[in-house]
Amino acid sequence: MNRVSSNGNYSAVLANIQAAQQRQMEAGARVATQKQGTDLKGYARNAEMLTAMKSIDARLGGYREQNKLITDKLTTQDFALNQLTSSAEGTRETIAQALASGRADTLMQDLQGFFRNSVDGLNARYGGKYVFAGGQIDTLPVSATALSDLTNPLKAIADFFHNDDFVTQAKVDDSTTVTTGLLANNLGTDLMSAFKDLQAFQEGVDGPFQGNLTDNQRIFLEGVLANWDSVRKELVNNTARNGMVQTRVDSVKVDLIGRQNSLAGMMGDITDADPAEAATALQQAGVAVQAAAQVFLSLQNSSLLNVLR
Repeated sequence: MNRVSSNGNYSAVLANIQAAQQRQMEAGARVATQKQGTDLKGYARNAEMLTAMKSIDARLGGYREQNKLITDKLTTQDFALNQLTSSAEGTRETIAQALASGRADTLMQDLQGFFRNSVDGLNARYGGKYVFAGGQIDTLPVSATALSDLTNPLKAIADFFHNDDFVTQAKVDDSTTVTTGLLANNLGTDLMSAFKDLQAFQEGVDGPFQGNLTDNQRIFLEGVLANWDSVRKELVNNTARNGMVQTRVDSVKVDLIGRQNSLAGMMGDITDADPAEAATALQQAGVAVQAAAQVFLSLQNSSLLNVLR
C-alpha cells in the first residue's frame, strides 16, 4: 500500500513540472537551431553513422583546400609556359621579318629581349618558390642573364640550369594523383641552345648582324627557322600538358563539391529538425508546463491547512 501525503504529492507534481520544462527547453532549442540535438547524444543510434560522415566530409574539405593551391600553382605555370612560347614565336617571327626585309638592324636587340623573357619564364615563382626548380625551390633555376653568357667557352648549356630531377605530384582525391611539376632544363635546353646558335653566329666570322644581310647570314637564318618551329612546338605541347592537368584538377573539384553536397544532405536528414514538428512539440510542451502548474495550484488549494482555517 502506498502512503498518500502532502509531501509526496508535492514532490510528484514538482517532478512533473521540471520534466515538462525540460521538454519545453529541448523543443525550443530544436525550433531555434533547426537541429535535432546539440551533440551526438541527441542523435542516438545514428551517432556512429554521423561521425563517419563528418570524417569523410572533413577529408573532402581538405582535398578542396589543397586543390585551390594546386590550381593557383598550375595557373602560374601556365602563364610562364605561355611566356616561353611567346618568346619562341617572337624570335621566329623576328628572324622571318629580317629575311623578308633583307636587313638586320635591330635583330640582336630584339632577340636579347626575347631571351630575357624566356629566362624570366623559366625562373617563375609561386608563393616565393621557383616552380620549375624541382626540389631546389629556393635556387634560381636558370642563371644566364644575357645572350653572351651562352657562348662562354667554359660553360655548356647544362651548366646554366640548377634544378634537380624531382617532379612534384599531388593527390587531389582518394583515387587521383596528378603530376604538377615541370623542370627548367626539360623546358629550356632546346630553347637556350637555339639562342646560343644565334649568338655564336653573331660573334663569328660572318657576324655581326647589322644593316643589310649578307648571303651567309641569309642562309644561316633560313636554316634556323625550322629549329625554332620545333622549339615552339615542344613548348606548346608542354603548355597543353599543363592545361590537361588543370582540367583534371577542375573536374575533381566539381566532383568533390558534389560529394560534399550529397553528404550534407545525408547528414541533414539525421541532424535537421522538421520545423512544423518542432513547433508542434514546443506548443505541446508549453501546454504540459501549464497543466503541471495548474495541478500544483490545485494541490496547494486542497491542503488540510486550508480546511482547518
